Amino acid sequence: MSAVRVLSWPVLVAAACAPCLMADAVPVRGLHLLTPKPADVPLLVRFIKEALPKEGVNTLVLEIDYNYQFKSHPEVAEPDSLSHDDVAALVSAARSAGVRLIPQINLLGHQSWDKTTYGLLRSHPEFDETPGKYPDNKDIYCRSYCPLHPGVHKVVFDLIDEMEDAFQADAFHAGMDEVFILADEDCPRCRGRRTSELFANEVRAIHDHLAESHRQMWMWGDRLIDGAVSGAGKWEGSYNQTAPAIDQIPRDIVIGDWHYDSAVPGAAYFAMHGFSVVSCSWRKTEVALAQVEQLRTLRAHANPEVAGRVMGLLHTTWGNAGDFMRCYFGEPPANPGVADSVKCFRAAFASLRDSGQ
Repeated sequence: MSAVRVLSWPVLVAAACAPCLMADAVPVRGLHLLTPKPADVPLLVRFIKEALPKEGVNTLVLEIDYNYQFKSHPEVAEPDSLSHDDVAALVSAARSAGVRLIPQINLLGHQSWDKTTYGLLRSHPEFDETPGKYPDNKDIYCRSYCPLHPGVHKVVFDLIDEMEDAFQADAFHAGMDEVFILADEDCPRCRGRRTSELFANEVRAIHDHLAESHRQMWMWGDRLIDGAVSGAGKWEGSYNQTAPAIDQIPRDIVIGDWHYDSAVPGAAYFAMHGFSVVSCSWRKTEVALAQVEQLRTLRAHANPEVAGRVMGLLHTTWGNAGDFMRCYFGEPPANPGVADSVKCFRAAFASLRDSGQ
């Protein structure tokens, strides 16, 4: 990894001195976007500089995955990926706007979508947890890589390091949500293992690698919630016995607690387990506002240890980033779901501003 000077988040905030960043505001008021197309990078630069300070956003999680022109492993890069110059423009815009920019590669699961297998397993099929199974990804949600393959971490860690350096980032989002394929019966390394053990070990491996360069790990929290006991279901919670991993991973990881159809009180759950946590909204305004109210109540009335770990809100978009930004700036979207997410985003952050949060 090349030597870079990583500016800490408090330094960036102090340097920006944006009026919306009040001393008593929650630490994280964030937005999650998927990777824009290179043609939309100028639009994202404008969005970072104009929209994010206006809404009070101070954190942008940008899910890059393999949509970057990696030099360490060019074979994993998707077509039409961002260049180093594209990323440099985003870094400059974020710094000028006082926005903490956190890149993401979705690790372990989400290595495919529909019939498309993404760059890591497309170029390194030997890393697949289920090699030779599910042609064209039929009958599965998403592929996973095998966390016990002896060569997988060398590649994954190279990608993390290169991306972190390019983004001059002090944190990395590892994703790790919706991992349904793990400890597959046909995997010669993982079969017979407990899914909670495999999941916890992979979290620790990524965390410990990031710790070597003093970078913070973020991840989604759904695999750490018992889906049946909590009522969160199989998407926002786990039905494949990964939930016990919550007691086996480092407590300095920031958890993104996403719930989109009802305001499951996951923020309290994770905070009481010792984790810093951000609640995550998407497109249902009533759910987002309920999450903000939970956030407000916990920070005001929970004991100081728990209250201090409830860090704020991260609004997710789950669609084309260009479509979301164009809709925000007033263009009618082709997909009504985009408009719903923009509406939800505006309402949630208006509530945060109105409450002094």
